[in-house]
Amino acid sequence: MTDMHEATLILPAPAKLNLFLHILGRRPDGYHELQTVFQFLDHGDELGFRRRDDGEIRLHSDIPGVPHDSNLIVRAARRLQEECGTGLGADIWLDKRLPMGGGIGGGSSDAATTLLGLDHLWQLGLGVERLAALGLELGADVPVFVRGHAAFAGGVGERLVPVTLEEPWFLVAVPQVSVSTAEIFSAPELTRDTPAIRVCGLPEGGGHNDCQPVVEQRYPEVRNALNLLNKFVPARMTGTGACVFGSFPNRDDADKVSRQLPATLPSFVAQGRNISMLHRRLETLAQEVSA
Repeated sequence: MTDMHEATLILPAPAKLNLFLHILGRRPDGYHELQTVFQFLDHGDELGFRRRDDGEIRLHSDIPGVPHDSNLIVRAARRLQEECGTGLGADIWLDKRLPMGGGIGGGSSDAATTLLGLDHLWQLGLGVERLAALGLELGADVPVFVRGHAAFAGGVGERLVPVTLEEPWFLVAVPQVSVSTAEIFSAPELTRDTPAIRVCGLPEGGGHNDCQPVVEQRYPEVRNALNLLNKFVPARMTGTGACVFGSFPNRDDADKVSRQLPATLPSFVAQGRNISMLHRRLETLAQEVSA
């Protein structure tokens, strides 16, 4: 556990799932046009913040292989400082529960929580639109976490239309491998011509993930996890992997399958959420302030 006792503000950074991921084509700038639906989970990292008056941004939690200044949390905080010209800084603590390279949005969610958390702590009042635009500079998935509503996404994932979905329970299996998003999107064998769907929501049949065959081919750990989970429930990979998931009508059913997975394949059970737990927490804080 990360030492959070010095933080004055503690906020969640929830995971997300891509319920499907269709790749429509490659753009001249090298990015891919895609369509996907994002839904949040009530499970994620946790960040603690404390205001500093000397302008320093200090992340007190080490992430192996990620230098302090390269961390998306630090980059988000500094970009926010730059945007509003504040002389304030922050001490930040991270309790990392989401795997890196898992396709469930850990780094992007941490960055979004940092933007919203410091906007609150520094009393900037920038608003969601400006914070989402800053988030997009940090990564294509950051805006959906800033906005905090399940969404149908187009473009590179930044054109968001809020959607209301069922909120089932998900079993998310975590193969012990980190998948490089850049590697998968640059793979020559990646399907890049899936026809666009016109409905802003889940396509009939639930759609598919165009990245999944490429990842299965290159990462046997992911293929094995899918084969295993498919014995119990239709399974799919999220994002560019490595995590795979199946949905259940209730927690008990998901827990039952979770207990049957081998110890070599860690997993967690969480409920799908249309409003992110970060936004629910911020709303509670706003109500406490105005009470």
